[in-house]
Amino acid sequence: MSSSDYITLTAEMQQTISTDQAWHYHIVPKSVDDETFVFYADEDKMNSSLSDELEMIFGLTIKIVPAVSEKINKTLGKYYRVTYKNKTAETVSFEGTNSDDFVFKLIVEADYLGSSDIHIERYEERCRVRLRIDGKLIEKYVIHKDDYPALVNKLKIKANLDIAEKRLPQDGRISFENTGNKFDIRVSLLPTLHGEKIVMRLLSKDATNIDIKELGLDEKQLRDYLEGIKKPNGIILISGPTGSGKTTSLYATLKILNEEKTNVVTVEDPIEYTLEGINQVQVKEDIGLTFASSLRSFLRQDPDVIMLGEIRDGETAQMAIKAALTGHLVLSTIHTNSAWGTISRLIDMGVPSYLLASTLSLSVAQRLVRILCPNCKESKAFDSALFPSNYEAPRAVSYHYRPVGCEQCYYTGYKGRKAVYEVIPIDYELSDAIKNEEYNVREKLEKKGINQLMDNAFDLFENGDTSIDEVYAMLMSNY
Repeated sequence: MSSSDYITLTAEMQQTISTDQAWHYHIVPKSVDDETFVFYADEDKMNSSLSDELEMIFGLTIKIVPAVSEKINKTLGKYYRVTYKNKTAETVSFEGTNSDDFVFKLIVEADYLGSSDIHIERYEERCRVRLRIDGKLIEKYVIHKDDYPALVNKLKIKANLDIAEKRLPQDGRISFENTGNKFDIRVSLLPTLHGEKIVMRLLSKDATNIDIKELGLDEKQLRDYLEGIKKPNGIILISGPTGSGKTTSLYATLKILNEEKTNVVTVEDPIEYTLEGINQVQVKEDIGLTFASSLRSFLRQDPDVIMLGEIRDGETAQMAIKAALTGHLVLSTIHTNSAWGTISRLIDMGVPSYLLASTLSLSVAQRLVRILCPNCKESKAFDSALFPSNYEAPRAVSYHYRPVGCEQCYYTGYKGRKAVYEVIPIDYELSDAIKNEEYNVREKLEKKGINQLMDNAFDLFENGDTSIDEVYAMLMSNY
């Protein structure tokens, strides 16, 4: 969607009215000073009482600038979202950081909009609030810099952090509840040049609705994955960057393995989901409760399945190998660029290749890509120069789809996200490759019909499900 199709709003101007007010009156703020508030208004919905009603609300002289309905609707859809998925959201108004319930309203709004993170940042002349929606940050509010310290202290108190400590990073947790909806929030504070930056990660509480069949695995990948988790012992690793859905995949797996006859224990930082029947441990490094120390204790807890939130260091990797060797099924995540890249990463951590070869059952890599809105995406002729310079496409592409933007996708051009997977079951041939520290296995994988991330990303692009911009980074990767 071109910027000429809607009215551009700064965060400062956007927050001068609430979402309710914007949609009820079909108005968009244009400018405001101490005496006059100027609005764009939908020319088809204007009436003689509009100015009088707005003067009653804002206590200022109101001026109305007529605008075409389509432009007003596109602007409202872009800047004043009111729904998430198929749920009608309760709109939240902004009343300034001096309001005691500002933090509450901010969290509620982020939850209703499907945001995963809230960023509250201080700069030299301004402070802002951004929300991460579908993997992208959107500036939502601007806060007066004089109000910023009070806001930081409110959040520190809610997260049980030290309000006097401003020089060191701090991490805390908030338990949040609103109209029966309960979830936890991980709070991270980082000292920056102009003040403390706050990031709040909204954590879903319930994993009962996660289904492994709906995450994006194709038929072969799903079959290989389900066969891998049926093994009584070994290691299953899921790799990918932060925010790629690794934890969701792990919990979809735990949901399958969670049976009365099975003892499942997890250690996580943070605990993002809760699942009845699973014993979950929260890492507390300040008192020595680390991934490695928890894993030592787990081995005395008669576990069948162990889930480690992340393999971060050599000690944790060695403990995971030991657990797999002693007859346990171990699931974990690791930060690597590809499923096979996990092998070299673990060897670099000090895991002997022969032990890794005998314990690794399945290596998975995943990414999340935004899906084009089916209502407004448009087809265009494709120029192969749009591919990365080192990428050779498996098939010629004559046309592709681009994001446009409509009311259904809030004029972003995208609607939801989908996981792209790379699943490598470790058989005898690949086990030998691991023992010999053989890193170039592309031909072996092709013979087994195993696609790389870039292959699956290309398929998604070729089918018109996503844009070249979303898969570009994956097309650049290679073994």
